[in-house]
Amino acid sequence: MTTLASVPPATPVAGPPARFRDLLSAEWIKMRSLRSTPWTIALTVLFVMGAAAVATLTDHAPRSGPADFLPYDAFPQAGSWTLMLVAGSAGALTVVSEYSSGLIRTTTVAVPARGSLVLAKAAVVAGLWTAVGAVVSTGSFLVFQAVLHGRHAAVPLTHPGVFRALAATALLAPVSALVGLGLGVLLRHAAATMVVSVFAQLMLPTMFSESNRWSADVKHAMVAAAWRRLVENWEPDPGSLGYSATVSGSWTVFALWPLIAVALAVLAVRRRDV
Repeated sequence: MTTLASVPPATPVAGPPARFRDLLSAEWIKMRSLRSTPWTIALTVLFVMGAAAVATLTDHAPRSGPADFLPYDAFPQAGSWTLMLVAGSAGALTVVSEYSSGLIRTTTVAVPARGSLVLAKAAVVAGLWTAVGAVVSTGSFLVFQAVLHGRHAAVPLTHPGVFRALAATALLAPVSALVGLGLGVLLRHAAATMVVSVFAQLMLPTMFSESNRWSADVKHAMVAAAWRRLVENWEPDPGSLGYSATVSGSWTVFALWPLIAVALAVLAVRRRDV
C-alpha cells in the first residue's frame, strides 16, 4: 500500500510595499475613471468664466483717466464662490465616496499605510484643482480683457494687482478642495461633509463684520475673506472705522487651511478604525 504524503500549505509570498508613486497612480486612475469628473470641471470653468463676462459687460460705470484693473469684474464673487463650492465638494467626494461604497476597507487592506494613502489623495486632488484653478483664473482674466479691449480700457498683466489676483484665484480651487478632503476624512458622511464645507467656507465669513477687532480677526481667518483681500488691488482707507486684513496675513490663511485639514485627516486615519 502507498500512503499519501501530507503537503504543507504554501506560504503566501508577500509582495513589496506600495511605493508612493504607485499610490499616486492609483488615486489618479480612480479620479479620472469617474465620468462626472470631466463634466464637473468643464461646467465649472464655463460658469466661472461666464460670470466674469457678465460682470464686465454689465459694468457701465464711466471711467476717467488711465485704465484701471477692476477685480470685481475679472473675478466676481459669484464665480469664485462657485469655484470654492465645487472644488470643496469634489475634494470631499474623493474620500466620502469610498466610505459610502465600502471600498475604503479594500483600499486600506491593500495599503496599510493609511497616512500615505491620505497624502496621495491630497497630492492628486491638489494637482488637479491647481490646474483647474489656473485655467479658470487665466480664462476669466482673458474674458475680462476681451470685453475691455472693445472699450479701449484693457490693462496689461503687469498692471498693479493683476498677478496677485490671478494667483489667489488659481489657488482658491486647490485650497478649497483640500479643505473638503480633510472634512471628508473627519466626518465620513456625504451630507454632513457638504453642509459643514459650505458653512465653514462660504457662510461663516458673512456672520462676522470688520467693525470690531475680534470679529474682524475671525473673518480674516476664513478662506473666502482672505481671497477677497488678495484680489483687491487697492489699499484700505486709513480713515475707515473697520479693521482690514493684510496681504501677508491672507496668504498665511491660504497656506494654513489646507495644511491643517490634511494634517488632521492623516492623524484621524491613523488613530481610528475604518
